[in-house]
Amino acid sequence: MDCIFCKIANKEIKSELVHETDELFVIRDIDPQAPTHLLIIPKKHFRDLTECKETDLLGNMLITAATLAEKEGIAKSGFRTVVNTNEDGGQTVFHLHMHVLGGRPQTGRMG
Repeated sequence: MDCIFCKIANKEIKSELVHETDELFVIRDIDPQAPTHLLIIPKKHFRDLTECKETDLLGNMLITAATLAEKEGIAKSGFRTVVNTNEDGGQTVFHLHMHVLGGRPQTGRMG
């Protein structure tokens, strides 16, 4: 499989991990759209959100977002979580992942 996130999960490509558990890992986006821009990525490959039916994993992704927002110092001022799905939804890497953005107002229109 030629998936960059799978290669990072399998340690085939080095990446600086912000956080890691048995089921997911977190990295900083290489093209940040905010002062803080994290990617929460399951180690197991799911093409997109519609393919993942693992409620525990999805819940842990949200809990991780909130926990890391606290650690990054953006929880009190506010942050945005985004899961893009398929081309029209803005997905460019076809491995389920969640964006966590903060560090400045995220009040612009979505879309």
